[in-house]
Amino acid sequence: MAKAMLLVALLVSLAAAYYAWRASPRHQGLLQAPGLKQEVRVQRDAHGVPTVQAKSIPDLAFAVGFSHAQDRGWQLEVQRRIGQGRLAEAFGATALETDRFLRALGVHRVAQAQWAWQERHGDPEARAALQAYAAGVNAGWRSQARPPEMVVLGLSFEEFTPVDSLAWALMMAWDLGTNWNTELLRLRLALQLPGSERLQRIQDLLPPYPGDRHPETEDYPALYASLGLGAQAQTQLAQVAAATQRFAESGVEGAGSNNWAVAGSRSSTGQPLLANDPHLKLQSPTLWYLARLQAPGLKVAGAMLPGLPFITLGQNEHIAWAFTNTGPDTQDLYLEELRQSAGGPWEARTPDGWAPLSTREEVIRIRGGGEERMQVRASRHGPLISDAGPGRELLEGRDGRRFALALRWAALDVEQDPTATSLRVNRASSVDAFFEAMRGWHSPQQNMLVAERGAEGKPQGEIAYLAPARVPTRSSENRLHGLAPAPGWDARYDWGPYLPFEALPSQRQPTRGWLATANQKIHGADYPHHLSHEWALPHRQQRIEQWLQDRPQHDLDSLAALHADQKSLSVPKLLPLLQKSARAHGQQAFDVLRGFSGDMQADSPAPAIYWAWVRQLTLAVLEDDLGEPLAKQTLGAGRSFQSALEVLLKNEQQPWCDDRRTPAVETCSQQAQLALQRAMDELSQRLGPDPQRWRWGELHQAKGEHRPFSRVPLLRPFFEVKGPVGGDTYTVNVARVRLSADWAGELYTDDHGPAYRALYDLADPQQSRAIISTGQSGLPWSRHYRDQLQPWLDVKYLPLWQAAAKSELVLMP
Repeated sequence: MAKAMLLVALLVSLAAAYYAWRASPRHQGLLQAPGLKQEVRVQRDAHGVPTVQAKSIPDLAFAVGFSHAQDRGWQLEVQRRIGQGRLAEAFGATALETDRFLRALGVHRVAQAQWAWQERHGDPEARAALQAYAAGVNAGWRSQARPPEMVVLGLSFEEFTPVDSLAWALMMAWDLGTNWNTELLRLRLALQLPGSERLQRIQDLLPPYPGDRHPETEDYPALYASLGLGAQAQTQLAQVAAATQRFAESGVEGAGSNNWAVAGSRSSTGQPLLANDPHLKLQSPTLWYLARLQAPGLKVAGAMLPGLPFITLGQNEHIAWAFTNTGPDTQDLYLEELRQSAGGPWEARTPDGWAPLSTREEVIRIRGGGEERMQVRASRHGPLISDAGPGRELLEGRDGRRFALALRWAALDVEQDPTATSLRVNRASSVDAFFEAMRGWHSPQQNMLVAERGAEGKPQGEIAYLAPARVPTRSSENRLHGLAPAPGWDARYDWGPYLPFEALPSQRQPTRGWLATANQKIHGADYPHHLSHEWALPHRQQRIEQWLQDRPQHDLDSLAALHADQKSLSVPKLLPLLQKSARAHGQQAFDVLRGFSGDMQADSPAPAIYWAWVRQLTLAVLEDDLGEPLAKQTLGAGRSFQSALEVLLKNEQQPWCDDRRTPAVETCSQQAQLALQRAMDELSQRLGPDPQRWRWGELHQAKGEHRPFSRVPLLRPFFEVKGPVGGDTYTVNVARVRLSADWAGELYTDDHGPAYRALYDLADPQQSRAIISTGQSGLPWSRHYRDQLQPWLDVKYLPLWQAAAKSELVLMP
């Protein structure tokens, strides 16, 4: 028996080894790749970063797609399914909610329409590149065995198409769009909050940007009450929010980015330096992919998004560019009043009477058998996202009136060609050329910094800022200002034309010698156009400005030190109340917090106490008014209400501090002390009885979730990449703190962060450097699956350009 078991084990091991060999990409030798016109060389360095050398743009795009499929085959498959709304086919009924929303949103249908428009009006070279990229993905998939996720789930590859690339570009725009989610939250708060002063209470929870005032706004809670919306609508809106939360946790806080540029006059090299670290959801493998691309007229390196053929953020021979999210108001929700006559079509009320909705049937297939058919509808404003509810019930109002929620989103416009814009940027040879390329940028709006190396007539180069996008104008009679869902039958709330390119914010060669953005408000009171009322708190921006101003000159090392900075300027806003509570609590807490000023080091106990206390205090202040489901769902979506707490807790008798569920009238100090007691009890259970031995990094783990094997306990250690980090939601080295338990029941994890960091030297590109949060490979047995994790945790970098080739694969036509 023992010999038989040993033989079985040996056979299983041999089979597993053979499979791993077949599923691993080939990086050496010659390989036939039908679809190429000429040979392409793909050299890889010690970390698996490819340098792709081609003799034409289509062949370059083919080889890029081939390399993406080799290294990130499963990632491409998941992204393709997200774009098509076909996750339930792979993951079962647990993904049905998300598929409903994706079908209602209509991303794949819009991508199909964009591709058809590009055939008639787009750039032929960009279109050829997308076709070649898709062919390369399919050839790469066929060159090796399926990745383990597909084997376990019993899935086979389907053809990747250019439409899948366009759909993924739309999904990236969705991930960077937050305005609609805040509008939905305002509607839900209007239906949920007790008392008569609901508008004021919503404004308390969602205060204006520091130094600004709330715009004069129509009393939208009264508007919704006049329509008769109530508890039933709240239930369905919660389902819509839950569906989106599964694949894109929209929230301003922590889901932003940093970038800053130093002019040649402030640089040790005499030419510009540029830094970037976009903050997106952490995943395994990371969203980003490092590459160096070379073709006639093109030599560029940086970070790519698998699914797209060109560099998204990076450097070429002349310029470097870096993005952060602007957060513009390019999304509006509309309450559409609907009616249906017997046997007739659904109609929506418009300013000119009733008009039929466009309707189509979607069939969602579910793993394990079965399917669901759903009617997806759209009004003149856009898709009815409330159709994503499980029963697609209408929002019931007074006197039998029925309503639905429609989304107007600029990114759903058909007439755009993002691939052409990306190719022009990759080739741009100057700031002027970069600006000209960005005339074609549609969505999402980004704060773009560009640095140009010195040349004749411009020896110190140039730095510049631009925020391009299609940003709608709104009527002066629109007194909702895009803040809350508007009546879809009232023309006052319709969009006007987009702002012209020349009206968008820009700046070139600032006299102070630097530029920086961190999702803060990007314009002053003299800017004549409306971009947004939703900006990230300025804490990161203020810290970056301090750093840049305090030193007369900078080099790459000082920029790297700023990347690593873990000083949180949000802490001093609430720290006096915490320290007061600690003095009342006892010596242990007071000793730990003595001298603490916001340095969020992973090996320190103070940040753990601070954030556990903030979480408990937030729940104490809000949960009785919002209700437990709305409070926890909102916190789970990444909104901490930090800006509200910073204002509300200044008033000791703040009504928000009173717990409506108790007969006593609690003050803010009392709630703060009770919150600290609960926080200390919680941390004692999690980390042990001695606060001096607590470590923030034990709680605060950067966690790259793997779809779907993070949710399989036996497989999680092999597929999920994680590690301890310092910082918090408001440090330059962002590590967003989760205040609501995730699907695994974990609190305080970092699920959004700088998954890509880069420093660009315009004087000597060989000094430029970059890092991603996991590794190049999506295969868990590969040495490149997590080999960049530790350097990333330590804020170290790899060479962006100069790296010796360790292998060479020649793709032959």
